[in-house]
Amino acid sequence: MTDYAMTDGNNKLLIDVGSTYFKISTLDAIEQHFRDFNKGILDDLMAKCGETISRFGKQDIHVCSSANGGLSTLIIGVTNSFSLKYATSIAFNSGINIIDTILYQNIEDYSLPSDLIDVVIIVGGADTHSDLFSDSLYSYLKQLDYSNIVYVGTARDAPRIRENIKDVVVLPNIIDDRLHIVEEHLKAYLTNLYQQDIEGKEDIKHLYDITDNQIFPTPYIVNKALPMIDAKFSVTDPFILLDIGGATTDIHYSKDLVEDNIVTENEYDRLVFKRLGVYKSKQSLIFAAQSNEFVYELLTHLKVTENIFNEQNDKATKVLMQLAIFLVLCKMSHHGKSFINLKLLAINSIVLTGGITKVLTVEEIEIIIAFFYKKILTSDHNPVTVLDSNYDIWTLGAGGNQ
Repeated sequence: MTDYAMTDGNNKLLIDVGSTYFKISTLDAIEQHFRDFNKGILDDLMAKCGETISRFGKQDIHVCSSANGGLSTLIIGVTNSFSLKYATSIAFNSGINIIDTILYQNIEDYSLPSDLIDVVIIVGGADTHSDLFSDSLYSYLKQLDYSNIVYVGTARDAPRIRENIKDVVVLPNIIDDRLHIVEEHLKAYLTNLYQQDIEGKEDIKHLYDITDNQIFPTPYIVNKALPMIDAKFSVTDPFILLDIGGATTDIHYSKDLVEDNIVTENEYDRLVFKRLGVYKSKQSLIFAAQSNEFVYELLTHLKVTENIFNEQNDKATKVLMQLAIFLVLCKMSHHGKSFINLKLLAINSIVLTGGITKVLTVEEIEIIIAFFYKKILTSDHNPVTVLDSNYDIWTLGAGGNQ
């Protein structure tokens, strides 16, 4: 399917490699292609879009990707209100997936993640503090299976951290003396780690055969696009954007929707729910739905039964997409137990992008949003639903990336 698209006026080719779709954008058009999982990413891309790609030089081709799944991250912090909150904000806005956060004072009570962690972040204290970490941290880390570890806490504790943790990367503190966030050093480190991860994955790194530019994480590109969204859509602030695809559900939101704003350079923040995808993480989505006390009432409202979870058809996919919307809204409300709660009653627009736009209509989405507001928030509030069915939002961020 090809629709006409607007770009920033430069003759660039923009490519987004997702877990289920390729998207390519030129000055004239956007194309979307369902991936052939029996082929390598580059081979499949060239088979479907090779004629277009051949018209551009490597310097004019810009690629972003979420196909490598992102980096799994564990954060250990001294306080919820500063260290964990700040490090989580930086990680999410760098396109990183957080599997867990640990409050250091309770570290002995936490179980060990079973999967390999790509990066561990340790943070805590302004530079005027010291002796915040003890042997309990080092004992926990010795049992943990991780590839990279970075320390971004108080400078006074850095020498001891270096002595006790092999191969730790020590960066400037993300908390300044006024308790504001300092994000550029950790953000650059995480973005470079993502780059190294891509280069280590055979399927992704072959994309450098067609581009001379850095491949960025798609969520990072989408977040960059949000200040420019009104160039393409009638969106009224404040708004949230839901990016629901095959592997994850991301939510991007205006900073003024947060009660306890973090002072950063970003106008928008991001959260990712790695287990709320519809294809690759389908079973975890179903488990989350079955664990939600309101889902069965929602299924009745949609005129289906729980048997839909066992079906493999278009109807089942639609229902799973609808449940992903409902579950992520629950997680961002006071009903959920997420990293942050949003002032959802203040939202004027809900924008949806990603694979969901190929499955659901605006009406099918509005049914879920109305149910959520009435059942969970006991409100008749009705934010406007905006569907990015042509994936225009991604091009805004990718086109202005260099």
